[in-house]
Amino acid sequence: MLPPPPNRGLFFLVLGSICAALEFVAQANSATDTLNVLLIIVDDLRPSLGCYGDKLVRSPNIDQLASHSLLFQNAFAQQAVCAPSRVSFLTGRRPDTTRLYDFNSYWRVHAGNFSTIPQYFKENGYVTMSVGKVFHPGISSNHSDDSPYSWSFPPYHPSSEKYENTKTCRGQDGELHANLLCPVDVEDVPEGTLPDKQSTEQAIQLLKKMKTLARPFFLAVGYHKPHIPFRYPKEFQKLYPLENITLAPDPQVPDGLPPVAYNPWMDIRQREDVQALNISVPYGPIPVDFQACSFLTIILTTPSFSLHCLHISQESSEKGILLYLLCKWPLGFTPSLNS
Repeated sequence: MLPPPPNRGLFFLVLGSICAALEFVAQANSATDTLNVLLIIVDDLRPSLGCYGDKLVRSPNIDQLASHSLLFQNAFAQQAVCAPSRVSFLTGRRPDTTRLYDFNSYWRVHAGNFSTIPQYFKENGYVTMSVGKVFHPGISSNHSDDSPYSWSFPPYHPSSEKYENTKTCRGQDGELHANLLCPVDVEDVPEGTLPDKQSTEQAIQLLKKMKTLARPFFLAVGYHKPHIPFRYPKEFQKLYPLENITLAPDPQVPDGLPPVAYNPWMDIRQREDVQALNISVPYGPIPVDFQACSFLTIILTTPSFSLHCLHISQESSEKGILLYLLCKWPLGFTPSLNS
């Protein structure tokens, strides 16, 4: 496995960093017809972006990419749950074929020995590499991110991700808490970094490394945010003053909603700041000021993620299974998605 890069201190995750490294590699391969592939996946990032008409969110790098890319307006995830949707688009098969509707089975054992997109590239001479959250971790990817089938090297996971659900959020009482809303001073968190920052550094390092090799590559980079908890560099709060934040016009539970169609968000209720609200289960209202802060933290993460060539984002909140998909050409493939 190629070694992880050293910690270079605080810098925000920007599109230019990866694009510059990718251009560096592209120049090295310009003499051949072989295309390198960079696949970037962002967990739970909904299409609240400038390129989709959102006037509040500042996403200049994504918008710039979208301006000269194929931007899909009507693409949908197979299922609004992490493991099934990732396995679905990475194998090109529906969940009723992979037999995965939750997190508790590995498709090669319970459904069929279906090839994945990176596996196809690997079997056709590509070096395939995984950084961050590409497959969902755990039994749904055989506790190995589908290694060794899909990857030429053991997948890279940032060392700081083990702190994601620990007490790293400084509260108003000065103590550390395991909160849902968690703006941080990056220098003060364990290891002085955040997982997505580490993943970006590793991706750039791998792109530079691949320039020295004569083989084409497939590099998948998976970002954790904006998946909960909302842990982000607090200096970006200034981009979104609370007085500019408006809430959804229909926050109430619809009349006659079947219980099976409602998610009481038990995982969110386990966070210390949410527990302090003492919200009744399952339909208790969330205080308006907490809703505004939650919305703020979600959109704060969106400008921080880099993407190029192919970008898939899954969404599982009130917009259901809508996702956004960007393809910058030339590109060797597009995954199978139902709309």
